Amino acid sequence: MENNIFHLQYAMDTFYFLVCGALVMWMAAGFAMLEAGLVRAKNTTEILTKNVVLFAIACTSYMVVGYDIMYDGGIFLEGIAGGETLVDDALKASAENGFDGDSVYSGASDFFFQVVFVATAMSIVSGAVAERMKLWSFMVFAVVMTAFIYPMEGAWTWGGKSVFGMFSLGDDYGFSDFAGSGIVHMAGAAAALAGVLLLGPRKGKYSKDGKVNAIPGANLPLATLGTFILWMGWFGFNGGSVLKLGDIANSNAVAMVFLNTNAAAAGGVIVALIVARILFGKADLTMALNGALAGLVAITAGPDTPSALQATIIGAIGGALVVFSIVTLDKLKIDDPVGAISVHGVVGMWGLMIVPWTGDATIGGQFVGLLTILVWVFVASFITWFIIKMIMGIRVSEEEEYEGLDIGECGLEAYPEFGSSGK
Repeated sequence: MENNIFHLQYAMDTFYFLVCGALVMWMAAGFAMLEAGLVRAKNTTEILTKNVVLFAIACTSYMVVGYDIMYDGGIFLEGIAGGETLVDDALKASAENGFDGDSVYSGASDFFFQVVFVATAMSIVSGAVAERMKLWSFMVFAVVMTAFIYPMEGAWTWGGKSVFGMFSLGDDYGFSDFAGSGIVHMAGAAAALAGVLLLGPRKGKYSKDGKVNAIPGANLPLATLGTFILWMGWFGFNGGSVLKLGDIANSNAVAMVFLNTNAAAAGGVIVALIVARILFGKADLTMALNGALAGLVAITAGPDTPSALQATIIGAIGGALVVFSIVTLDKLKIDDPVGAISVHGVVGMWGLMIVPWTGDATIGGQFVGLLTILVWVFVASFITWFIIKMIMGIRVSEEEEYEGLDIGECGLEAYPEFGSSGK
């Protein structure tokens, strides 16, 4: 009987893991649509190319190098242990200690779930450096980010390894990040910020007199579609991080995570729209979209412990923060076409630091973890971007930027029937 229970749980947990991983993979489509909608028409093909290629690079780099760094689980040559071994080990443990409801899942499903998280972190970088970065320079950075920079901070957090042999974020400080507000989202934003600072703003974004000139996106329906795709994919992002489904406790936990994820996104939309109305006098759709994403990022560090009302409040504050952050970065002349640094960076910090309100983490532990991730990813990324800049350059020419990266980098337009529009 116990054998049957273990096999059923193994099948359910593995299947659940794979389905959630597929939902997270679908977020790649969300990022692609969101970014394609928020850039000008002349840069659409290039941004789509980046999103497709970065996903492929992330999957390959993490397989070859990154997964082994993060979890000591190399699969490139030796492969991942099959399910039979895992189930046999669980059955032996059950025979010795009694069945306790724990389950196991395929090592291959764990890798698949992890690799789509890596791609998500890299997708964040894509939008922030849009409309003026060289395509091939971006791809080189993607290799380093997904093979080394992200896996290192992932090893110190989810991997349970000590930081350069000095201290353990989990054991020594009790750092907690359930699904990656800091480990994935803030890390992606830190890498993006390093690139943006070296890259500089788009031509015409800031006037000499300090005025901020709006550069509207070409396709807001596409950006809205991308946001809804991301909202949907986030259920896999947060829900899959429960790791199991095959018993009553974990099933209830998954349901609560789904509920809180949705509640936080809704709170983020409402408050971001209200704040935008107060500041700008209009109902700004782009702020509402970023508010939804901000709510999702905010709840990601701890979606398992709050009540639905608390999750709504956490998301709502994230929605307010993202509007103020976008405005502030523009005043600092940090040009982020899609608001990625604000959504994933500033709100990612908020998500980490609010965990002690509902969870077991401490403010000190969360701050140490936040600082460790932020400093490592920013410094390592800045050095990487700088080396790439010195060797091959990171910014296209003024002429290419004016004509659009679709022609200069990819040789074709996304909307050829309209001619060279949206300049």
